[in-house]
Amino acid sequence: MHLLSVCLAYEVQPAQSSSVLGTQHAVHTLPVACTMQCWKGPKCSPTASQILLSSSHAPEAIGSLQEHYNNLCVENLQKINPFLLRILQGVDEEIKKGLDRITLNIAGNNRSIPGERVTGEDFWILSTILERTPYINGLDVRYNLLKDVGAYCTAKLLQKQYTLIYLNLMFNDIGPKGGELIAKALHKNTTLKYLRMTGNKIENKGGMCFASMLQINSSLEKLDLGDCDLGMQSVIAFATVLTQNQTIKAITLNRPILYSEQEESTVHLGHMLKENHCLIELHMCKHDIRNHGLEQLCDALYRNQSLRYLDVSCNKITRDGMVFLADVLKSNTTLEVIDLSFNRIETAGAKNLSETLASHNRSLKALSVVSNSIDGGGLVALSQSMKTNPTLSHIYIWGNKFDEATCVAYSDLIQTGRLNPDNTDVESFVVDGRVYLAEVSNGLKNHYYWTPSYGEAYSHSSNAGFALVPVGQQL
Repeated sequence: MHLLSVCLAYEVQPAQSSSVLGTQHAVHTLPVACTMQCWKGPKCSPTASQILLSSSHAPEAIGSLQEHYNNLCVENLQKINPFLLRILQGVDEEIKKGLDRITLNIAGNNRSIPGERVTGEDFWILSTILERTPYINGLDVRYNLLKDVGAYCTAKLLQKQYTLIYLNLMFNDIGPKGGELIAKALHKNTTLKYLRMTGNKIENKGGMCFASMLQINSSLEKLDLGDCDLGMQSVIAFATVLTQNQTIKAITLNRPILYSEQEESTVHLGHMLKENHCLIELHMCKHDIRNHGLEQLCDALYRNQSLRYLDVSCNKITRDGMVFLADVLKSNTTLEVIDLSFNRIETAGAKNLSETLASHNRSLKALSVVSNSIDGGGLVALSQSMKTNPTLSHIYIWGNKFDEATCVAYSDLIQTGRLNPDNTDVESFVVDGRVYLAEVSNGLKNHYYWTPSYGEAYSHSSNAGFALVPVGQQL
C-alpha cells in the first residue's frame, strides 16, 4: 500500500495491516502517547507509524542539522541523499555565523549543484529536522519528487513550524489529496505568508479546499495556484471568497481547465474586483479571455482602487478590447503594471493605448505587448507616448513586426536616456548604416518558471513586474 494511503487511513480505520516498502506493520488508532510507548517496529524506510511518531515529539533544540540528518537516515535505514547533506552543511555554516532568517534552497532544477532530486521519503526526514529548527523562515523545494507523501509531511510541518513564512512546492507531482492536506493544515497556521503550488495537479477538488482555507486563514498574503488544473467551480469559489478575504494581496490562477465559452470565470473575478479593496496583484494567464471578458474586468477597475498589477497574458484579447482598457486607464490611477503579452491587439489596439498614455494616464509604469501582431505604426505610436508620459518607464515589445521606423524610434529612446536599457526587451545595433533591434532577456516575469544557472536569479530587469509591485516575500 502507498505510504500516503496508510497515513490517511490512520485516522479513519480502527486497525489495519499495511505493507510499506516490503515490511509488514500493524497500525492501530491508539492515543499518541500509547503509540510512542508500544511501537517497536524494525528500522526501515519511513512508514506511517514512524511519521506519526516523529510528529508527536515535542520541539527541542538540535545541534548540527547535517549530523542530525545523517543520524536519522541511519536509524531508519533511509538512503542518505548527498544533495540534502550538502545543503544542510551550508545551513549549519550560516547558523554558526549568527544568521537566523535562512531560506533553505533545495530546488531540484539547480544545475549548478548536481544531485538526486528529493523524494517524499527524503522530505519526511528533512521535515522532522525542520520542525525543531527556528532559524529557517523560507523553504524552496521546487522541481522535486515529493508527491502526496511529501504533501503529508508538509502539512505536518506547517502545523508545527512557526517561523516559516515562504514555501515553494512548485512542480512536485502533488495531486488532489496532497493539496487537500496542505490546505487543511493552513486552517490553523498563522505564520506562512507566501505559498507557491504552481504546476501541482491538485485539480478542482484541491482548488476547492484552498478556496475554503481562505475563509479561515488570516496570514497568507500571496498564493500561486497557476497550472494546477483548477476547474471552473474552484475559480468561481476563489472569486467568491476574495470578496470577503482581507489579507490576500496577490493571487495567481493561471491556466484553469475551462470548458465553457461564456467566460464565467472572468465575469466572477470582475465582480470580485468591485468588492475587494485589498488585492494588489492578479494573474489570469490562459483564461481564454476575449473582449467581453476584458470589458467585465475594465468595468470593475472603474471602482477598484487597490489593484496595481494586472496580468492577462496568453489570452484571446483583440484590438476591440483595447477600447475598454484605454478608456478605464483615463480614470484609473492605481494600475502600475499591465501584461498583455501573447494576445492579438494589433496596430489599432496599440494606438488606442498610446493615445491614452500620451494624454491622460500618469500612473502606469510598465506595459508588455510582446507578440501581439503589432506593426510599425502601433509600435512607433507607443514610443511617441513615452516622450510625453514621464511615468511609463518599462515597455516590452519583442515578437511584433519591426520596420525601420520602429527600430529608429526605440534606438532613440534608449540613446537619449528616456528608456533605460534594463527596462525593455530590445537593444539596437547598426549594420551597413541601418538600425536593427535585437532581443534582450528582460521582462516582467522572465524567471517565473525557472532561474538562471549564473547571475542574479531575481534581478529587477528580468522580473520587473515583481520589482515594481513588491508583494510579500519574493525569494
